[in-house]
Amino acid sequence: MNYFNPLSPPSALSALSAPYPNLLAALSAVPATPVPAVGLQWIAVRQRFTQFHNNLSLTPTQFLDGMTKRNGVANCLNRRYYGSASETDNSFFVGSWGKDTATRPPRDVDLYFVLPVAVHTRFQAHVWNRQSALLQEVKGVLAETYPDTDMSGDGQVVVVRFGSYSVEVVPAFELTNGRYWICNTNDGGSYKETDPWAEVGYINTVNQVTNGNLRPLIRMLKAWQTYCSVPIKSFQLELLAADFLGKSPWRLYDFFWFDWITRDFFAYLYHRANSFIAVPGTLETIHLGKTGKAGPKTRTGGP
Repeated sequence: MNYFNPLSPPSALSALSAPYPNLLAALSAVPATPVPAVGLQWIAVRQRFTQFHNNLSLTPTQFLDGMTKRNGVANCLNRRYYGSASETDNSFFVGSWGKDTATRPPRDVDLYFVLPVAVHTRFQAHVWNRQSALLQEVKGVLAETYPDTDMSGDGQVVVVRFGSYSVEVVPAFELTNGRYWICNTNDGGSYKETDPWAEVGYINTVNQVTNGNLRPLIRMLKAWQTYCSVPIKSFQLELLAADFLGKSPWRLYDFFWFDWITRDFFAYLYHRANSFIAVPGTLETIHLGKTGKAGPKTRTGGP
């Protein structure tokens, strides 16, 4: 049987965030394995993985609920900072909602809200931790509309804890290079440069060259992560899934082959412990620690 070798040399995909103008062509060139012959005893595999994935997709009600909460938050901030009643302007989804990898039960809704340049200029007058002061101002603006809702502002986000969803608002300033500055309140405060569009574009590209298999794989892995309390961030899990699947010999096949795909992913994840993964666009490197070794051991307790 042809098992995927997790220690095989890196493909073009392994660079993740390298500035590949021909990324689509590079990934399409990775060879795929011919479909092996299989017996009738495996006939239910496709049906079970299809149902598993269907069970992870947001329901129309959950999707509408998340959209409604996002619209309310954006409307509140637009009224304050732009004098507009728009529910969508100056804001966009990031995280799982921005990459279309959200799962059921619902997780947080992550939202960038782009502030006017004048706000940045005003906060430059603050002597101590401008970023913390900015988060607290945004929190205060939201509290005027949602006085009975629990909120906090720290790190990079303002968290609005609604009953069914928490909306994590990331105040941002758009840069001339198409990227964004977001707040980092640690160590006295600073701005961190991010490229959310590069992250979305990367997931879109890998999903396209893997026959639409990346997003279903990510959703299944997030379910495993939650069910087994795996100590790895969803953002890292998405990047690892994309890196793995882009060079998997089974990447072009349907749900019938997802038992082999998930088996090989856990072998891949095990061997990625204590390595680094790069963030698309900014090339920021993230150390994975021992999560690769800790995570797969829990899978026997999963669904």
